[in-house]
This record gives sequence, C-alpha cells and structure tokens, in this order.
Amino acid sequence: MDRRSFLKTSALGGTAAAATTLAAPAIAQGKRTLTMVTTWGRGAAGVHDAAQRTADMIGTLTDGQLTVDLKAAGELVGAFEVFDAVTSGQADMYHGADYYFVNQHPGYAYFTGVPFGLTTTETNIWYYQDGGMELHDELGQIFGLKSFLAGNTGTQAGGWFRKEINSAEDFQGLKFRMPGLGGQALGKLGASVQNIPGGEVYQALSTGALDGTEWIGPWADEAAGFAEITKFYYTAGFHEPGVGLSLATNREVFESLSVAHQAAISNAAAEANQWSFTLFSANHGPALSRLKAAGVKSLQFSDEIWDAFGVASKEVLDGYMGDELFARIRNSAEASRDSWAAWQGISENVFVAQRNRILGS
Repeated sequence: MDRRSFLKTSALGGTAAAATTLAAPAIAQGKRTLTMVTTWGRGAAGVHDAAQRTADMIGTLTDGQLTVDLKAAGELVGAFEVFDAVTSGQADMYHGADYYFVNQHPGYAYFTGVPFGLTTTETNIWYYQDGGMELHDELGQIFGLKSFLAGNTGTQAGGWFRKEINSAEDFQGLKFRMPGLGGQALGKLGASVQNIPGGEVYQALSTGALDGTEWIGPWADEAAGFAEITKFYYTAGFHEPGVGLSLATNREVFESLSVAHQAAISNAAAEANQWSFTLFSANHGPALSRLKAAGVKSLQFSDEIWDAFGVASKEVLDGYMGDELFARIRNSAEASRDSWAAWQGISENVFVAQRNRILGS
C-alpha cells in the first residue's frame, strides 16, 4: 500500500483523509477554473506577486484553457489553513511557504529554508539537478499533493528588534516572530517564538505583542512598514538563506489534467521561481538605501551570536534525523551543496573577491 492510500484509510492522514470526495474544479465549455489559496495577504510585496505570476502564467501557457482564481489569505481560508484546504479538496492548489507546515512533516522545511541551509543558487541546483524536486514530490504524495517550487526571496534578513542584540543572552524571553526550524533554533536560545501570518505581524509588533520579527528583506519589509515601529534592523540572518515558495496542487486534480496542462503548471512554477528571485534582488538594495535615509540602523550580529545560532540550529536539525524521509532530504541537500561548493570555492568566489579588490565594490 502506498503512503497516499495508507493516509486515506488511517487517522494519521489528518485532513488529507477528511474528505471522501474532492471538489471538482469548475468546468465550462472545456475550460477549467482552479482555485488557488495562498499564505499571503493580497498585495504583500514580492510573495503575493509570485503567486499572481504563477496563476497568470498558467493561464497564458494553456491559452486560457486553465484559469486560476487566486484567493489571498483570509479570502477563502486563513493563511495557515491552505494546506488543509488543498488536501481536503476545498481548494485546488495553494501558493505559500512550505515551512509553515512542518507540523505535517519536518521535511517541508527544506522546501522553504532551514537554518544554515542552502542559498538560492544552491537550492535551485539541488532542486532541478540533484534530486530535490523528486523528494518534494515524494513528500507531497504522502498528503495527496503535487508540489513545485514557485518563488524565491533570496537570503532573508535577520530581522527587526526594539533594541540592539549584543549577546546570545539577549534572546532570553524575547517575543520574536520566526516560523520553521529557524524559529525552533531561536527557541533554544530562550526566545519566546511566535509563528503568525505575515499580514498580522505589523499589528503584533506595534502593540508590543512582539519584541521583534523577521519577514523577508528590505523591499518587502519597507512595504510592511516595520520601520515605523523600530529602527534596529539586522540585515543578515541565519534562518533562511535562500527561501523557496511552493505551489502545491491537489494530486487528484493534477492527475485529472492533460499532460500539456500538467506541464503548463510545472513550467509556470519554474518561471515564477526565477522571476520572483530577480524581483526581490532588484528591489532590496534601493529599499535599504531608503530605510537608512529614514533613520534605520543597518546592523550585523556578532560572531559570538552567530556561533550560538550554529549550535542551536545543529541541535534542531539533528533532532529530526530519526525520520527516514527527513534524513534523506537533509543528506541530499547537503551533498548537493558540497558538490557545488567544490567548484564555486575556486571559481565564482575567487572571481568575486578579485573583482571587489580591483574595482573596490
């Protein structure tokens, strides 16, 4: 019996087993409308754009035969309810950050970002060339999903704080928003870690329910308005070095589509993956300049704090190695990283260092 069949007949399937029939996509005159729910508020800089780009590209690549009706967080279901909505058939697909669903399986963290994990380049090499996509698909099969990467924010910032962080002890009791395994690592340093949707972070920070938060990077953070509340901004974070966003389609819905329409979804996701990374990358630098001009202090954690991040992160990751699939995902990602590093270290890294030395940039 495969995992999907097992989950449909056991209590372990959670919401994947909650519905005995799936809501069929709307079909009219040979055309189909698929409902996409997202973990993003409508208009959230970059992340909502990636979801919309994916939705629009599916329509373009199918010449309008597939239309995606995008529902932002809260318009059909809440941000953290999209996984259940798609596995149960309430919606056809979701766009979001898979590390929100580590309670379903910790392996999902690797398809968003893990502490001291893969950069965007490393993520794409692993995903498209070294088995990451196949592992994402294997994980999705457990829950009746067909999953693809469909966005990347690049390296995320360390976050916003009400005061400067001078030692690892400063995290003790700190109410901080950080999802995923990075948040679990921060919890080991004594932080009171909160996992709340992005659309609710500003309010929580402004009322004091949070002492600090990470979100994405200068462009998205500027749009979110965090600089109105605090001016202490750590621009390099340990927790999400190359953050993937995912598109997951209900597997029965996906398999009901023609091969050409399946390929359109796959290719739309891949295009959005590359496009969104360039969108964030092009906007972060100018946004940081504007933030600094408005009085934001651009800060870096000390080596002592980075060392504490490293110890806590290793403990979190090692703690999941008893799960066979998690172990395979982690080992695969790290093997791919090391393979690329063997060349990168003597090629790209050397070039960049020499360019900076010669041009002074």
